[in-house]
Amino acid sequence: MDDNAPPETPETPETSDAPPPEKRRRIFKRNRVEPDPTRRALLRGLATASGVALVSGGVGWLAYSDQPMRRRPDPLFTLKDFRVAPSELLPRLVIARGDQVEAMVRAAVERLGGIGRFIAKGDRVLLKPNVGWDRQPEQAANTGPELVAAMVRLCREAGAREVRVTDVSLNDPLRCFARSGIEAATLQAGGEVVLAGDGDFRLTDMKGQRLKEWPVSRFFHEADKVINLPIVKHHSLCGCTLAMKNWYGVIGGRRNQLHQDIHTSIADLAAAVRPTLTVMDATRILKRNGPTGGNPADVMAGHTLLAGTDEVAIDAFSLDFLDLKPEQVPYLALGQARGLGVVDWRSLNPPELQIG
Repeated sequence: MDDNAPPETPETPETSDAPPPEKRRRIFKRNRVEPDPTRRALLRGLATASGVALVSGGVGWLAYSDQPMRRRPDPLFTLKDFRVAPSELLPRLVIARGDQVEAMVRAAVERLGGIGRFIAKGDRVLLKPNVGWDRQPEQAANTGPELVAAMVRLCREAGAREVRVTDVSLNDPLRCFARSGIEAATLQAGGEVVLAGDGDFRLTDMKGQRLKEWPVSRFFHEADKVINLPIVKHHSLCGCTLAMKNWYGVIGGRRNQLHQDIHTSIADLAAAVRPTLTVMDATRILKRNGPTGGNPADVMAGHTLLAGTDEVAIDAFSLDFLDLKPEQVPYLALGQARGLGVVDWRSLNPPELQIG
C-alpha cells in the first residue's frame, strides 16, 4: 500500500435510502425544521422589525387625540302648529247627543264652521284616535271605530290628498288596530293605517317643562293637519284619559318616565301638539279599571260627542262622565295657565245639538 495515496472514499450504493439534498430541504420545511439563521440574517431581521415599529409608533402618535369620539348628532325637529285661525263668530265647543255617530259628527263639525274650515283640498291629514290596547269596541278602551270612519269620510269629502290614522300603541299595534275595529273602519272609509316602527321617530324639541327633546312619530311631522280623536275613560294614575293625555300616543321612548310627574307631562304634550280639531268620543265611557279596561260591566253608555278647538274645555266637560271635579285633575289648571284653553267650559256657551 502506498502511504502517500489518499484514503479511499467508500462509494454510496445507488440503492441508498437517503434523499437527494433538494428533496431533503422540502422534507425539513414540511416538518417545520428550519436551519439556524446566520448572524447577518438575524441582524437584518432585527433592523427591519425596528423600522416597522418606529413607523407604526409615529403614525399612532400623529393620529392620537385626547378628545372623545363624537357621533354625528341627530337633527332636531320641531312640531308645526296645526291649528286654523280662530273665529269670534263660531263656537269653540259643540256638544252633540244621540246614538247615530256619523250624523252627530257631521252636525257638530258643521256647527263649528264646516269641515272646509279645517281641511283644505290637497291636505295630508293625520287622525289620532286612542288605540293603545288590544280590546274590542264594547270594552271602551279605544276610540270607537264609527267615529274614526266618519272623520275619514269627512276629510275625503273636503278634498284631502291622504287621510292617515295612527297611534303608538302599548299592546301589539297590529292586534290593537284589528280588534278595535279601527283598521277595518279606516280602510272601508278610504283612509290608511300607518304604524310607527323603530326607524319612524324623529328627535323633537317639545319645549316643555319636563319634556325637552323626545322621539316623535314621523307621521306628525309629515302631516298638514292633525285631528285628535280621544275617548272618555278612567285612568288609574291621573284619574282620566281624555283629549290632552291622548298625545302620549305621539311619542316613543320610555314613556313611563313621564309618569313621575304626569300632570306636567300631559300639559307639556298638549302645548307641543296643537291640533286642527278635536272630537271626543263619549258614546261609551270606561268608568273603572282604566286605561286598559276589559270588563264590559265597567262601561256605560254616554250618547255624546264633543267637538271643538279648546282641548282644556273638552276635557273639563268630560270629567262629569267620570264623577271627577276639575280640582282633582291638576293638568287642566296647568293647561289653562299656558293658554291652551279654559277649565270653565260653560263660559264658552257651547251649543248643544240633539241628533235623531
